[in-house]
Amino acid sequence: MRAVIQRVTSSSVTVGDELVGKIGKGLLVLLGVATSDKIDDAKYLADKIVNLRIFEDENHKLNRSLFDMGGEMLVVSQFTLLGDCKKGRRPSFVKAAPFELANELYQQFIERVRQKGVTVKTGRFQARMEVSLINDGPVTLIVESK
Repeated sequence: MRAVIQRVTSSSVTVGDELVGKIGKGLLVLLGVATSDKIDDAKYLADKIVNLRIFEDENHKLNRSLFDMGGEMLVVSQFTLLGDCKKGRRPSFVKAAPFELANELYQQFIERVRQKGVTVKTGRFQARMEVSLINDGPVTLIVESK
């Protein structure tokens, strides 16, 4: 699994004219699932992201995690994170998981984060979405399970 995480002061996702997810201070997580991913990848990535110390403490050091600061998470599925652009001019998505596996691991990731006590909002799986965010810092990281 591959995630692009962005520390945000707020973020939202809409499908058409419908607001389907909105958070305040926390993390926007764009999540891609590969054909080789398993449940352990979802668990690992959820635990890793919730506990990453990427929020500032009182001394302006990156010492606090999402869990520590009581932040929220907005999770948006994004198969294009698995796009391979090494050959040609059109990305290949053969490494992206098929619908059933991707949806299952996406849901497992969300559930694992919720079990950690974090408020989670989501986009809509396999929908065309518009994502808005105010990046805080900016802090943007790529985290992978393998």
